[in-house]
Amino acid sequence: MFIDQSEIYVSSGKGGDGIVHFRREKYVPRGGPDGGDGGKGGDVIFEVKTHLNTLANFRHKRRYVADNGKRGGRNNRYGKSANDLIIHVPAGTLIYDDDSDELLGDLTQDGQQLIICEGGRGGRGNTHFKNSRHQTPRTAEKGEPPVEKNIRLELKLIADIGLIGVPNAGKSTLLTSLTNARPKIGAYPFTTLVPNLGVAKIDEFESVVLADIPGLIEGASEGVGLGHEFLRHIQRTRVLIHLLDGMGEDPIADFSQINSELSLFDPKLGEKPQIIAFNKMDQPHVAERWEEVKAELEGRGHEAISISALARTDIRKLLMKAVEKLSQMPTLEEVAPLPVYRVETDPNEFEINRINDGDWRVSGSAIERAAAMTYWEHFGSIRRFQKIMNTLGISKALTEAGIEIGDTVFVGEYELEWNE
Repeated sequence: MFIDQSEIYVSSGKGGDGIVHFRREKYVPRGGPDGGDGGKGGDVIFEVKTHLNTLANFRHKRRYVADNGKRGGRNNRYGKSANDLIIHVPAGTLIYDDDSDELLGDLTQDGQQLIICEGGRGGRGNTHFKNSRHQTPRTAEKGEPPVEKNIRLELKLIADIGLIGVPNAGKSTLLTSLTNARPKIGAYPFTTLVPNLGVAKIDEFESVVLADIPGLIEGASEGVGLGHEFLRHIQRTRVLIHLLDGMGEDPIADFSQINSELSLFDPKLGEKPQIIAFNKMDQPHVAERWEEVKAELEGRGHEAISISALARTDIRKLLMKAVEKLSQMPTLEEVAPLPVYRVETDPNEFEINRINDGDWRVSGSAIERAAAMTYWEHFGSIRRFQKIMNTLGISKALTEAGIEIGDTVFVGEYELEWNE
């Protein structure tokens, strides 16, 4: 089954906890702190595999969670870092943050990778908090919390040549005649419900990929029929073969309407080079109207050729015209990739809100991460968290906002009591 859109949940692994531990060995008095660091949590990575051509793998599995890092050990032993979670996607996959609609990546090359969620770093053991004034620190860090995202995947097929036209123009038949593809073919509207890919051999060393895009109708750019679902697949193609239905009521009107729909969906689609082919010349009445259609197209400044996809008449000539045009176009690597926008934010920013009666909530990525990494059962770790509050300016801001001793302060999922 061809699937070209999917929504999934991904989460990196949590960092392993650092530990509080002191060396305890016979004949080694005052061994000092030897708590080890936790291991790093696994990253979530998307990687392109060219043998994939659909997002069907995400149809039944929609939750992907990387492993957590392991806890540190005594004698300064590091916890084991977790393996990264690699998720394979087909070439042409766009990756969006489904909550913000931000484009995170555009993966087009085999083996290309994108780290979508970095694993949490391991927490530091109490060895790191020893100094000349404090020889026995009961302070350590828990592992950094994971990064979670709701992801939307969209697939845009990567093909050299796209076949476009109204339903029943003969695109699937032409694809079958030119390549090894075997799409379903029938004499009724919207026979092609999914895009089909085929490879056409030019010579012993060269081949091109063709995509048969489902038929477009008036209103496709607004989502009418099947248009809105598949117009995006044309965006990847470099040259278009525009197939006219010789048995249609008005091939010229069909030609104008299709081009109008392309431009409405994406102005750049209307600028793509097109090879116009008048199909079904094996039918006598179609052959009779060819000269009239040809003259009309030439009068509008377009060049067209006549073919029969079913009888395979002049289809090789059509293909070579498209290949010649293709050689004049930039490759996919040379075309500027889709822009990926990054919103510049200060990770140390915070926000203070008054909630309920006398309660306060402090929000901010840095302070919430620090709270999640604090061992609240160790006084030394609590003091360190207070220093972080002071360093970020949160304590001062709360005082200026009117906080009083005994008030409750919420940071992430933690509930704290304010004290000087």
